[in-house]
Amino acid sequence: MQIVDRVIEAYGGAAALARRLGISRNAISDWRSKQRVPVERVLEIERLTGIPRHEIRPDIYPIEPTSHAQPTEAA
Repeated sequence: MQIVDRVIEAYGGAAALARRLGISRNAISDWRSKQRVPVERVLEIERLTGIPRHEIRPDIYPIEPTSHAQPTEAA
């Protein structure tokens, strides 16, 4: 499933999401055709759906590498 479809499904449909965001259903259809959520909507979509921003737009919000290395002491 593509990310835009996941976002729409997570919120309960395109009409409900469009209403909540105050945009047209045509705007949501545009997202679908481009398979991309606009950058200015990512944080709000994350808050509304619980889908992490790095899954919505990994090109803008990459996963930060975690360092499990322990600091070494100087001898």
